[in-house]
Amino acid sequence: MKKKFIIVFLFFIVYGLALWGYLYGASAEIPHELQGTSVDPQTFMTSKELLLSEEYSTIRNFLSLLSAPYEWLILLFLLMWGWSKTFNIWAEKISKRNFMQTVIYLFWLSLATLILSAPLQWVRYKLSLKYGISVQSLHDWIKEQVIDFWFNYILMIIIIHVIYMLIRYTKKRWWFYTWILSIPFTLFLTFIQPVVIAPLYDDFSPLQNKQLEEKILRLADKANIPADHVYEVDKSEETNALNAYVTGIGSNSRIVLWDTTLERLTDNEILFIMAHEMGHYTMKHVYYGLLGSLVLSLVGLYLVHKIIGSLYMRYKKKIEISSLGSLATVPLLLLIISMLSFAASPLTNYVSRVHEKKADEYAIELIEDKEAAVSSFQKLSKAGLSQVNPPSLVKFFQYTHPPMLERMQYIQQHK
Repeated sequence: MKKKFIIVFLFFIVYGLALWGYLYGASAEIPHELQGTSVDPQTFMTSKELLLSEEYSTIRNFLSLLSAPYEWLILLFLLMWGWSKTFNIWAEKISKRNFMQTVIYLFWLSLATLILSAPLQWVRYKLSLKYGISVQSLHDWIKEQVIDFWFNYILMIIIIHVIYMLIRYTKKRWWFYTWILSIPFTLFLTFIQPVVIAPLYDDFSPLQNKQLEEKILRLADKANIPADHVYEVDKSEETNALNAYVTGIGSNSRIVLWDTTLERLTDNEILFIMAHEMGHYTMKHVYYGLLGSLVLSLVGLYLVHKIIGSLYMRYKKKIEISSLGSLATVPLLLLIISMLSFAASPLTNYVSRVHEKKADEYAIELIEDKEAAVSSFQKLSKAGLSQVNPPSLVKFFQYTHPPMLERMQYIQQHK
């Protein structure tokens, strides 16, 4: 199995080289007929910003498209080199209880994954610092990584323990029972996210600009959104990027603005962005998203069941794992889930882009200010050093929003 991993590693290197060649050679120029218009970055970015945008976008897109295969490589390494089996042996020696074995095994697996993925995470952090996207201190970055580690670890304990309990109980129907249990679990996480999960990472406070808050709440009332407060979150110590959103469901809904957005956008630009986010809420995109994810997870879990069973039967002697219900097979489970998610990303990204376009349409009809809409997109592009017209492969696999070129064009053409 170690020799096969080396072959896989060589394929990963070839993929990385081919990917870099594609991104480095891909043209981000806008169509000739749009050059010189307000959608042309040369009209709202300096020559230095244009150069930095091309450099940063190329490297960022490379790292983003490399991250999933790199994750697969890590999981294969832990499986093929016997580390997963070793972690399981350690867990079984320490405790005879299944739950405690899961706790112990996943700690070592999570720690190993963290260590092996750290180089890529470090490069991404340093890249965002170099190009001025992030201003986050090393201390705060490490703190965020620690929070991520423990939050994901606790979540994994619950999920993996339940899945493997079901695999041991019913090898043929575990995927369906897992899906049934995932429905209330997903709804619960979505409901508590604004008030429990988000505050783990950021400090939220009521919006200090009461005049702006009144404007936003009037807009929310016009959009039939039950909101009494607008929140701002202090992100300027971490990033120069801009963001605003409406999050949560039911009584836990929140309207949130980053302080960077408040500092760098005009009131009219902020109102357009908030109207866009309110469009998602009004058109119930969060519910459609939940429904879509549940349908995809049903299909995905069935495919995982079929694929993992087939692969285990084929390679069980080589990986020396006694049963499919052994925790040592967790990297294989995670690998299949990750690969299926990646394969589904073009579809989910497309649906997301459709929703974003509809939200743009809703926003421009709500506030009727095309100039503020276009200028907000221009400032978002500058703040994030993002390409207004990215390569097709990047849009296909990475973009949950339409490229800025398409968004600005659509706003200008909207009647």
